[in-house]
Amino acid sequence: MEHAYSIFMLIFTGAILIYAGLLALTKDYKMLPYHSRVSVKPKDPKRYTRQLAKVVALVALAPALSAIVGFWSLTAAFIVLIVGAVIFMWLGTKLMKGVN
Repeated sequence: MEHAYSIFMLIFTGAILIYAGLLALTKDYKMLPYHSRVSVKPKDPKRYTRQLAKVVALVALAPALSAIVGFWSLTAAFIVLIVGAVIFMWLGTKLMKGVN
């Protein structure tokens, strides 16, 4: 179980990517959690959902990169996870700018 962190992060990444794929394929706005549907009322829900699926897939790269680094160093993996999540969320806000 030396690489348990990396294995669990890869499983977590897979689950997030499956969700992003389902969002992108179905473009169903109701697949989003209820509390997020209440706070955002987009003009074009299908376009909004498709863009959000891209952002979710982008943010899933943070645990994937962390899992890869985790095979060598657990400390570096945590740093990559935090820094990667911040960077990918920032990029995600840039992707979502004109979608409303």
